[in-house]
Amino acid sequence: MFDAIAPTYDRANHFLSLGIDRLWWLRAARTLRPILARPEAVVLDLCCGTGDMTLALDKLRPQPLRATHTSHLTTVSPVIALDFSHNMLALAQPKFAGRNIRAIEADALHLPFADNSIDLVTCAFGFRNLASYPDGLAELYRVLRPTGQIAILDFNQPTGLVGALYSLYFKHLLPRLGRLISRDPAAYNYLPESVARFPRPSRMIELIAATGFINPTWTPYTFGVAGLYRATKA
Repeated sequence: MFDAIAPTYDRANHFLSLGIDRLWWLRAARTLRPILARPEAVVLDLCCGTGDMTLALDKLRPQPLRATHTSHLTTVSPVIALDFSHNMLALAQPKFAGRNIRAIEADALHLPFADNSIDLVTCAFGFRNLASYPDGLAELYRVLRPTGQIAILDFNQPTGLVGALYSLYFKHLLPRLGRLISRDPAAYNYLPESVARFPRPSRMIELIAATGFINPTWTPYTFGVAGLYRATKA
């Protein structure tokens, strides 16, 4: 499905979110500045899609091979952009040109990395698409170094009046608009369905803690329509 909608993916996302998705990526990336500022930090952007979150992360990384005050050259680890969809990565590659980014096609539930080898794993609007959330969290825990962090940005279903308006748009209007843009009748029916089955923040925090992560938090964005989960490997 994601291979099929890849050509219209960016246009549809920006249109359907009224451009707010760009602000979410930037806000999430800025909260991760302390890790991103470390040249040696190994950063993995999981389910990267066409690479917009990856680019937001890379913009906050030090410039590779920049002379320091000691006149030595600083080596900066590339941001690793990983996705299961070949077509999504193909569209991301032109965006990555000239940047310190390495793209990998792989399965998020079977990451091609050694234990304790990653400092930060981000995932923007892709984690809810995994076949198993506990297995996905366990895989992130495996590859993270001790004190490494996760930052999962994804949708939520708010409550109250905002929730009612959100539900009206998300379940009824958005699928129709998405079908018109992507010409894929299933893709934008899938989106509200995937959000409906995704754990609510309290449950998601329980799953994160049960995996072994410490200090799990959720920060709501835009009245709780989306939010950022963060936690640290003990």
